[in-house]
Amino acid sequence: MLIKPKRLQPEDTIATISPSWGGAGNPDLRWRYEQGVRRLEEVFGLKVVPMPNSLKGAEFLYQNPKARAEDLMTAFKDPTIKGIFANIGGDDIIRLLPYIDFDIIHKNPKIFMGYSDITISHLFCHKAGISSFYGPSILVDFAENVEMDPYTVDSVKRSLFSNEAIGEIMPANEWTSEHLAWDEVNKDIRRSKRQNSGYEVLQGTGVVQGRLIGGCIEVLEFAKGTEIWPDERYWEDSILFFETSEDKPDPALIKYWLRNYAVQGILQKANGIIFGKPQDEKYYEEYKEELKRVMKEYGQKDLPILYNLNFGHTEPKFILPYGAMAEINCVKGTFSILESGVE
Repeated sequence: MLIKPKRLQPEDTIATISPSWGGAGNPDLRWRYEQGVRRLEEVFGLKVVPMPNSLKGAEFLYQNPKARAEDLMTAFKDPTIKGIFANIGGDDIIRLLPYIDFDIIHKNPKIFMGYSDITISHLFCHKAGISSFYGPSILVDFAENVEMDPYTVDSVKRSLFSNEAIGEIMPANEWTSEHLAWDEVNKDIRRSKRQNSGYEVLQGTGVVQGRLIGGCIEVLEFAKGTEIWPDERYWEDSILFFETSEDKPDPALIKYWLRNYAVQGILQKANGIIFGKPQDEKYYEEYKEELKRVMKEYGQKDLPILYNLNFGHTEPKFILPYGAMAEINCVKGTFSILESGVE
């Protein structure tokens, strides 16, 4: 069992960090960071402090992974900080691994949230024995043009501010992956949204439950074979969650990666899989075919798989707490988180 952090309350202080790409500190993007901070203050009543190195810009932070790790450790050690939110993802948090003190994280459980490359930071928390939250980032979701999406706001409140069971996660009515340049002249232009088709039951019957574990499927590849790859016991009776990034990996890669989970015995240990909406819905059908292909190859045709969920690289999004008990209902085509994410 992972340790749950304490819930957030208005007036709590949260830290913003840049454990991967440091663009939040670039002069041309600083407005975007400040817009995200205002939403944390105005929508959720939080106080926000940037960590010392987090706004020093992309080039400095790329050159100094130790400085990024120090920010993470500083945020966990500071008793006045109740939550840590990532500014954005990137592609090289794995470079922080030599500088991570897992004992510090374990002794100071608090809310940690982000997605994409932040998957690696979630595995830092996982190794340290604490639950963290696969969810929105400052530059993307909190700084959304015009206003935050109510679907995302609701998920933040249910997941981080309430110690009641999160409950059923309904599909978003609409979605977007539209890219509008992060130029300040665009800040009052809403991204166009498309009607969402809802969840699809790819295979499986009945109702299954399991503890959540997963992340961005490309980023998880960086961690295989390292000390942060979860122990076998964490895959037992799990619900795996996978999603793909804006790189839109070729469907063949999904096949190869899933085969690796099979040969590790992970697919056989799991009770079910949820798979996020592909960016732009590119390869929407192809990913489904590769999922079903690998399940058939390894005798897992009855493993429940729910597809097209609103988490990860799609907006709006909901939050997934690592280690929380969740449920896939193949009869109703629903997904629920059966407990709170916080104490």
